[in-house]
Amino acid sequence: MYAADALTDHEIEVDVFDRLPTPFGLVRYGVAPDHVSIRSVRDTLDKVWDKPGIRFLGNVEVGRDISIEELRRSYNAVVLTYGAAADRRLGIEGEDLPGSVAATDFVAWYTGHPDYRGPDFSRLLHNTRRVAVIGVGNVAVDVVRVLSKSESELSETDMPDHVLEALRDAPIEHVTLLGRRGPVQASFTTKELKELGELAEADVHVRQDELELDPWSQEQLANNKVAQRNVAVLNEWLERDSRTDTHRAIDLRFFVRPESIGGATHVDSITVERTELDADGRLSGRGEFERLDVDLVVRSVGYRGEAMPGVPFDPTSNVIPNIDGRVTDGGDVVPGLYVAGWIKRGPTGIIGTNKKCAVGTVTSLLEDLPSLPDPVETTDLAQVLSDRGVQTVSVDGWRAIDARERDRGHERGRPRQTIAAREELMEIAGTTPAT
Repeated sequence: MYAADALTDHEIEVDVFDRLPTPFGLVRYGVAPDHVSIRSVRDTLDKVWDKPGIRFLGNVEVGRDISIEELRRSYNAVVLTYGAAADRRLGIEGEDLPGSVAATDFVAWYTGHPDYRGPDFSRLLHNTRRVAVIGVGNVAVDVVRVLSKSESELSETDMPDHVLEALRDAPIEHVTLLGRRGPVQASFTTKELKELGELAEADVHVRQDELELDPWSQEQLANNKVAQRNVAVLNEWLERDSRTDTHRAIDLRFFVRPESIGGATHVDSITVERTELDADGRLSGRGEFERLDVDLVVRSVGYRGEAMPGVPFDPTSNVIPNIDGRVTDGGDVVPGLYVAGWIKRGPTGIIGTNKKCAVGTVTSLLEDLPSLPDPVETTDLAQVLSDRGVQTVSVDGWRAIDARERDRGHERGRPRQTIAAREELMEIAGTTPAT
């Protein structure tokens, strides 16, 4: 959407293709539903549809419904912005046991992603009292917070009803966040961290020995203002008295790395090894192990991009190779093919980072504009898709979905209620799914 916005500012006509019937990607299906102010960015993005020369073609999967080659023949330029949706693996014993899940799945479930086909969290959470969340990024903190919130706090979100019911009925008592390095190396932001200490029915615990910094971490801390704020918050919690009015406990653990996940037919424990950093910041195990009894393990150790048929891809960095957003193949620029967002640079940064990234790519595209190839095909691809039986969702269709979600939310005293079923989304949009 940021790329489309920048292009239309220069009176360039833009078609936005999306595999889903709804636009806005990570803002809708990645940002935690309880972050209402951040999710409201989609209201700003929605105004882009009112600009001249832009169309939405939702419910279209590139590589299935239409090929990248067809797109390149039909436009002067194609900008790929499909993100990094796959999860990274831990590579430890027991990782594939039932009850060991990827954060990508949990996030897709609680945001109401229409293509979610992962673990049945309504069933898993029904018997879950103790959870281990592996990772110290913002997504990991989101998972901890969502699992630890009270019913009244969750009811203020736009989560689908089945998600709210499952979280409300879950007998969760204890959530542990595990980081293999120290608090200085954690990638969560201070705002996300502080929110854990503001939950109505959860008490946060940290350990003094895990907040003690080695010389290398102390050196890194001196030049990292975010880490300084994070460490200050953690030390404040260390001095804070434990609350007696809470139903759940949150443990933040540092310098521990998962060694194995245990269980016969389902997760029942996770074993971690204590770690330390040497004078050069290299991580090593201390040979000291600890077993934690858990019913659920959520792996949140990063996202990774995936290849698209017909597009160059770097399997080592899991991005599309590029120079300033210009896609390259073997070092040579591919004329008319561009990339922006996480699939361009990897899953880093915040929403504002993606705006800057998209504008950078569009700047490259505008510089190339005089030499870009003319379209070979002149047939409108919306008609081509229709002829193939692919039912596309237009801006009007999306806004019908948007209005229905807001109406349902207001009926329940909430900002909106996310509709998760693709079939229902398509019906509201005034179309029927392609067979």
